[in-house]
Amino acid sequence: MTTILLVEDALDLAQVIVRELKAAGYEALHAGDGVAALQLHASHQPDLVILDWMLPKLDGLEVLRQIRQSSATPVLMLTARDEEADRVIGLEVGADDYLTKPFSMRELMARVRALLRRIERVRQILETDRAGGDAVIKYGPLRLDPQAYQANLADEPLDLTRTEFELLHLLLRNPGRAFSRSYLLDMVWGETYVIGDRSVDNAILRLRRKLGDLGEAIETVWGIGYRLRREE
Repeated sequence: MTTILLVEDALDLAQVIVRELKAAGYEALHAGDGVAALQLHASHQPDLVILDWMLPKLDGLEVLRQIRQSSATPVLMLTARDEEADRVIGLEVGADDYLTKPFSMRELMARVRALLRRIERVRQILETDRAGGDAVIKYGPLRLDPQAYQANLADEPLDLTRTEFELLHLLLRNPGRAFSRSYLLDMVWGETYVIGDRSVDNAILRLRRKLGDLGEAIETVWGIGYRLRREE
């Protein structure tokens, strides 16, 4: 059953939301302050967090920051703050959606369903990409054999780390597809992207160097991430 954590200190509102969530078939957890929210999140690993901004003990923005240090759980922020700057701050810290009070239960439930559909699509894509396939892939003078865990460039073996090999394998399976840094980090490293993390950029740089002239085929997609150029 899908588990949703509601973090809301207004008890009357919280009771109404919990009732609506349970009526829709979700398991609903409730925390009335920021500290309790982090504890419940750590112990239950919910599928979605509905997070109020103004909370006792620890405000919603700090709760969101701490969640984002270790988890990509989708977060829907609830707040009475309607200024554009506040919405931007919440989204930049890591909120996936933003709903301003007062709101209707119908709209809240629609946002919840939309976020859960989005995360399910992401999970399906990840599973497909991780399945990967065992077929040998050729790209110009490059040959990659996933079963042998070996890559050769112009018949010479490439000395690749596990991360570099997995990264190259993913790019080779999807020429022309642009991957975001956050997706690559989740896919190859199994970690959540944190703003300022240069792991992906550094790995791409090393991979380009090892590929020599062929490294230019790994293109930077500005504002997004990287892609492997399609063969002509």
